[in-house]
Amino acid sequence: MGHHVIEYDCRCTSCKGTGLYTGLAERDGFGVVCLGCKGTGMQHIKREYDDFEGRIQRKDVVRVLECNPGICAGINPEMRLTEESFGGMPYADWSAGKPFPPKSEMRAFVCPAWWYQSANYDLKPKWCSEYGCSYGTFSSCDRFPKKELCWQRFDKEHKK
Repeated sequence: MGHHVIEYDCRCTSCKGTGLYTGLAERDGFGVVCLGCKGTGMQHIKREYDDFEGRIQRKDVVRVLECNPGICAGINPEMRLTEESFGGMPYADWSAGKPFPPKSEMRAFVCPAWWYQSANYDLKPKWCSEYGCSYGTFSSCDRFPKKELCWQRFDKEHKK
């Protein structure tokens, strides 16, 4: 495996080479010395990397989730939480390149809008606004306690 180091100087991306940063708080002709380049207008980039020789296997992961929209996922026998409680798929299947199976979302914990906002925005239901559901307020939605009804509607509209 080859290890590589690339170093170069370039125009500071924060201040665009001016040495001065202006943002939301700097108005009416004010600027502040750029933190990225300390006012020089130049930043030094050092990037280290190793050649890619294939995905490295994980021995500490048994279940793979397509995404995590902010739910603490873990096994807890007292709460009856198992590997399957959070959806996903076995690590061996994911590692073998299999697609996520149908209904592998975190259906017990989130609604379709909450899940697909993170997993695949194109599949986020447009109809969720009918119930007062919007970005960041999913668990406040009137239908959230009955989210299985939203999943039923989602499944009906996305038959595979």
